Amino acid sequence: MALAKLGVVVLDCPDPRALAGFYAEVLGGTVEGDGEWVEVKVPGGQALAFQAAVDHVPPRWPSPDRSQQFHLDLTVEDLDAAEKGVLALGATVLDAEDRSRSFRVYADPAGHPFCLCAC
Repeated sequence: MALAKLGVVVLDCPDPRALAGFYAEVLGGTVEGDGEWVEVKVPGGQALAFQAAVDHVPPRWPSPDRSQQFHLDLTVEDLDAAEKGVLALGATVLDAEDRSRSFRVYADPAGHPFCLCAC
């Protein structure tokens, strides 16, 4: 028996509304809230929250000094199309050279690593 249920995954960032807008576009969700706490609601899916962190230092991938701490795996049907979309929204490529793999690694506009996975 579980002791708890997952409520929401929260990402610290310098601008919660801006980062929520990025993920709302990527995931097809809507942004709710303003200020220091903003959420993205995804139809039929898990909400994702963003909290203001004034002194936010983005993780560096891969790096033992500033580890990624966590990352999101986002499942997609077409890696090339999804890559084009996230780059247009402001993501940056961290590791996508090996086109034979089923995943590619990016950073969102606040520097959090995430993977697009054709799994």
